[in-house]
Amino acid sequence: MNASPGRVTTGQKLRRLTVSIRLAVSALVLTAILLTAALSSLLWWRTAEATSRQLASTINEQIVAAVRKEVGAIVDEARAAHTAIRTLFLQNVLDTREADKREFVFLSQLQSQATISWVAFGWPDGAFFAAHKLGDGRLEMMEISLTDHAGQRRVDEYDVVPGDIEFANRRFEPTDFRVADRTWFKTGLKAEEPEWFKVTDHPTGERLSIAFAGPIDVYQERQGVLAIMIEYTRLARFLAQLEVGRTGTAFIFDGSGELVAAPDKEADELHAARGEQKLLPLAQTALAKAGADKDAWRGRLTSGGGAYEVALTPLPFPGWRLATVIPEAEFLGPVETTLRRLILGLAVGAVLAALASALLARTVIAAPLSRVVGEIRHVETFALELVRRHPSRLKEIASLSGAIAEMAAGLSAFRKFIPADLVRALLRQGVEAKPGGTVQELSVMFIDIAGFTGLSERMGDRVVPLLSRYLDVASEVIVANGGTIDKFIGDAVMAFWGAPQPQTDHALLCCRAALACCKAIEESGLSDDLGRPLHIRIGINSGQMLVGNIGSELRLNYTVIGDAVNVASRLESANKIYGTQVLIGEETYHLARGTIITREVDRIAVYGREEGLSTYELIDLAEKHDARHCPSWVVRYEQGLAKYRDRDPTGAIVEFEAVLRERPQDQPANVLLERCRELQSQTPDEWRPVAVLKSK
Repeated sequence: MNASPGRVTTGQKLRRLTVSIRLAVSALVLTAILLTAALSSLLWWRTAEATSRQLASTINEQIVAAVRKEVGAIVDEARAAHTAIRTLFLQNVLDTREADKREFVFLSQLQSQATISWVAFGWPDGAFFAAHKLGDGRLEMMEISLTDHAGQRRVDEYDVVPGDIEFANRRFEPTDFRVADRTWFKTGLKAEEPEWFKVTDHPTGERLSIAFAGPIDVYQERQGVLAIMIEYTRLARFLAQLEVGRTGTAFIFDGSGELVAAPDKEADELHAARGEQKLLPLAQTALAKAGADKDAWRGRLTSGGGAYEVALTPLPFPGWRLATVIPEAEFLGPVETTLRRLILGLAVGAVLAALASALLARTVIAAPLSRVVGEIRHVETFALELVRRHPSRLKEIASLSGAIAEMAAGLSAFRKFIPADLVRALLRQGVEAKPGGTVQELSVMFIDIAGFTGLSERMGDRVVPLLSRYLDVASEVIVANGGTIDKFIGDAVMAFWGAPQPQTDHALLCCRAALACCKAIEESGLSDDLGRPLHIRIGINSGQMLVGNIGSELRLNYTVIGDAVNVASRLESANKIYGTQVLIGEETYHLARGTIITREVDRIAVYGREEGLSTYELIDLAEKHDARHCPSWVVRYEQGLAKYRDRDPTGAIVEFEAVLRERPQDQPANVLLERCRELQSQTPDEWRPVAVLKSK
């Protein structure tokens, strides 16, 4: 019966009482106020942060300027010292063999140039003389002669006193140092002008240094090579004198990314640099991010919960870069303290506003939505008979509840066509019946019966029982070894490992299943119509492939596809050429290496591909044999294969013939032996060590 025009129904009253959810949300306007305050705080924080970063940039520029100046001074001092001594030799003021004058000149250079560690000279006959700084308090002169005290190093030590030096002692030490073997000497002896070298070893041992070395000619006759060397420890001491903020530091790297110097105030020629390197990983990370770009780089890195400003700057020495690492907390600490106080005040206000908003939202929004969610849970579990409609003052929630009730009614009708228990099971597993998949690394196997085409022609429909027994045996082995059977294609079986359940050892499981299939078929007693035992061939390959529901919206198949799958199929066919039973691809070999016994059969370009891939015969599991002893025929075969690839067919023939004497029926050896004999009649340009398969 229809309602009278003057009568207001319950439904009409509910529609008049419902309001838009936007009106209910307006009760939370206080939250918007707090959000505005938060945005203002964020803007203030960004401004303060930018100012702090500018301060960090200014400090970094000062540090860079100081280091660039120091490195430039070091380079200039080395060049100046080399030029000064070279001029004395060229002007014949000093002869290279005048020991007294030479010692005086070399020592004076060490004393006058604070950063120089060595002044060294090598003669073409292999003799060597050098002045070496021993920290700030001592010097030493050393000479290595090939005639006088051969095999020994004469060392004269001097104490540095104000304005002078005093002789301390002389000693002789055995040495194997040969200046003629050093790169700076060999290159400098042939060069026309001095150049820079990286030096790692000295007569006193290994100490990383740079050397400015070049030839000395007098009257157009080459006298030897003069080198001015600076040990990295001098740079480490200089870096320790810099103030990079309160806790920041600086590092110098060479062109290859190796550390040249880290701050160490105790480092010198006697004490190796062992400075604080806690922040070194951050500098190395910056180098990795900058990559091959040698220009200036700057960025923000995090480590141990802290943030750091890291900058890379080229230095006036070939390939060198300065890395400065400054903790952000040094500049942003006061800003963060103020911000924390502001956030605390906002948080208190937000809590009070949240309590009021929560009370309103719970009454008007949360409670009705909770009831609607409960109805959705009934739909999720397909308990459609429990779904109810819930009225609400918010028209959006009322509409949602009505839609859910109508959806449940529609699904109830659909349930007559599909069992509810099946639907519930699919829902619990989260399986969606739609096309899709993911690319994963899996292993796939193809099994085929040798000579099945002729067998089926001879037996006709009588082949069905034999085929069924064969498929039963293969299927049981595959499932027992964790495989997923994809499909049966006539006599072929396709299976894969690694999905749907992840298997980290999928390659080994696949190989184990292949060997078990061969054994099971052999022990089953299955034979063809001529009484011959059934013989199977197997191809295995691993790699990235697409796995999932493949097909259309009307029909799906959970399967794998991809190039790696095609290769496995081709390897199964390749068994016919090599007379093998199980061939595996190189990716499977690498994944299962150490757990299986194999031999590399050949490098094959399967049908449809030009590039070759290494192919291996699966022999057995390693756990059944002594892994340290490979069968001799495998060793001889792989030796022959190596000679074949090295274009030594004669040597390869010897190895393959040795394999055939031990295993007369070894078909791979026969194939390669015949190929080597053909190779003897070919020119090398006509040949490549890849077997191209002409068919699938």
